[in-house]
This record gives sequence, C-alpha cells and structure tokens, in this order.
Amino acid sequence: MENVKEFFKNDNFAAISGIKLLEASPGYAKAIMNIEEKHLNALKTVQGGAIFTLADLTFAAASNAYGNVAVAINANISFVKAATGKALTAEAKETSINPKISTYTVNITDDKGDLVAIFQGMGYRKKISLDELSCI
Repeated sequence: MENVKEFFKNDNFAAISGIKLLEASPGYAKAIMNIEEKHLNALKTVQGGAIFTLADLTFAAASNAYGNVAVAINANISFVKAATGKALTAEAKETSINPKISTYTVNITDDKGDLVAIFQGMGYRKKISLDELSCI
C-alpha cells in the first residue's frame, strides 16, 4: 500500500483538492476529503467537480494498486444527495477485471454515513508497471 500512496502523492490536482488516500490494495481503495470553503459552490454545497475528483483518485488508486498502470477510459457519476458536512469519504471496490479492462464502483459518503454520490469507472490496464513509470 505504501508504494501506491507514495505514487499518488504525485497527483497534484488531488493534493491541491486536499484529498488523502487512506487505504489501497489491489481492487480496493479508500480516501477522504475534508470539506473547505474552496470546495463549495454558490449554493454552499460541495461542488460536483470536487466530489468527482475524490471519486476519481480513489478509483485510480484501487485500479493501479496491482502495480501496473491503469488509466480511465470511462467514468460517470450520479449525485444522490447534496454534500454539506465536514468531510467526504470515497470507497472504491472492483466489480470486474480481466487482463485489459477493469470496472469499479465508488461510493461517496458524508460524515454522517449518508450516500452522496455513486461513481462508476472503467480502466484500461497497460503492460507498464508503476515502478517503470516512476523512472521515466
């Protein structure tokens, strides 16, 4: 897990967004984002792009935790409740995998445990390892 966490420290947008990767193992990841003023839209709820970024980083960690590069080829999100609490947690779980394609569902919950959004992502699994990419 530590090498995946270290690798994703290089995700500048996630870092600027304040996302912290808590757990990562092949096919699974969990991350948290404390809600700050910068995350709010004009309605004073969390902006959809911030929620998507949290889900996307969590999806990326789960799919790359096998050690090979996986990149998103499709992603969508459904917002089911306005996010207004102090933190959001995303939990990614693999739903299918084969040598080239993997799919994930990411549930995003607020600090009360209520479901805020459901993200679904599909990744393309490359033959290059994360270690090789780090050397480039």
